[in-house]
Amino acid sequence: QVQLVESGGGLVQAGGSLRLSCVVSGRTINRYAMGWFRQASGKEREFVAGISWTGGSTDYADSVKGRFTISRDNARNTVYLQMNSLQSEDTAVYYCAGRPGLGVYREVYDYWGQGTQVFVSS
Repeated sequence: QVQLVESGGGLVQAGGSLRLSCVVSGRTINRYAMGWFRQASGKEREFVAGISWTGGSTDYADSVKGRFTISRDNARNTVYLQMNSLQSEDTAVYYCAGRPGLGVYREVYDYWGQGTQVFVSS
């Protein structure tokens, strides 16, 4: 059984930083594209960032480009999201997701974590 467990969320002031982690168990993330999504209260879930299985390619939503960085450590079966210059609009539940594939994807993910809450106070 594949499980994705996010951690690192919390309360931070605007302008601050957080680093989210996603540990995958039940299978290796080799040859799996990984992504981060978020869902704010009353809104639909949206793509935040994606990374290819080698880490050589990444993709970001325009709203986070230049502030967020996605990375991965395949040896640790872990994916990260470094979030800098956080804004109140970044408040949401953040989800980690994975899918087989050699590219970077914004949709059609097979596996999802339970999410971690990020709250940015202004």
